[in-house]
Amino acid sequence: MLLSYRQQFLFVHTAKTGGTSVRAALESYKWRDPYRIPQFICSRLSHLTGHKLGLKFPRHAKAVTAKEMLPNDVFESLFKFAFVRNPWDLQVSSWHHIRRERPHVLEGINDFETFLRYKLEGDRPYHYILDASVEPQWHHLMDLEGRCIVDFIGRYENLAADFDEVCRRIGFAKPPRLPHKRKAGDREDYRRYYSDPAAELVARHFAADIANLGYTFD
Repeated sequence: MLLSYRQQFLFVHTAKTGGTSVRAALESYKWRDPYRIPQFICSRLSHLTGHKLGLKFPRHAKAVTAKEMLPNDVFESLFKFAFVRNPWDLQVSSWHHIRRERPHVLEGINDFETFLRYKLEGDRPYHYILDASVEPQWHHLMDLEGRCIVDFIGRYENLAADFDEVCRRIGFAKPPRLPHKRKAGDREDYRRYYSDPAAELVARHFAADIANLGYTFD
């Protein structure tokens, strides 16, 4: 999550949706924010106390976290946005990212379908050690009543154009350059990874994304 009081925006960073690139493009503006120094100090204090003071929004915090912690008038004044991604493609990205960056957590898991079942089936609180893409993206965008509380939902599939729209809505005369952070070139079209049962598993687990964000397997 990235909050700017000066530019009056709140970026809700859902996992593996191009958010690292979005953050990189926007973070240079945070040092121009008059509240940045107090925010930085609070962030350091939060870290030093093991995050027991509630002074910092985690990177992948949900929109409702900001809604509950910020004064209502402040929250409502912010332009709140997020990016989302086709959930079937998202899980393929997750598989390759973990194999590349943290293969030790996949010990004994040698294929994509086994990975999906390990990650998505059953009651396994520890599966969050894999990555944050285990939870429906829609849950990051809604309040406690299930209502969407962000103002703009961009698509990973249309990242550059939707980021330009975000910048226009924020009020930048010229959009900052969107870098290609963590761009992967180690995978095929996501549909080639799926058997029918594996595709159905993702459809069940991410039913909220499919219903509310309009994604389909194809």
